[in-house]
Amino acid sequence: MTGYYDYILGLIPLALIGITGSLVVVGLQLAMAVPMAAGVAALLTGHALFVNGPSSTPIQLEERTHSGPADATSPSVLDAD
Repeated sequence: MTGYYDYILGLIPLALIGITGSLVVVGLQLAMAVPMAAGVAALLTGHALFVNGPSSTPIQLEERTHSGPADATSPSVLDAD
């Protein structure tokens, strides 16, 4: 199953190669086309990292069904004030 980050990983080299090639075909010099395409790739990376960042929610792989000494009592809440 493809997700958001799979698409981003595919779009980064596509942006670098595709936009650079398109700008060179249009008539822009290669020395200007590469930084412009790299800027688009950097924007994609920045969006994936900061705007739509990975969630920090831990994934539980399995439920614990047995209770041991560690599960017997819950820790009390300490109030520092």
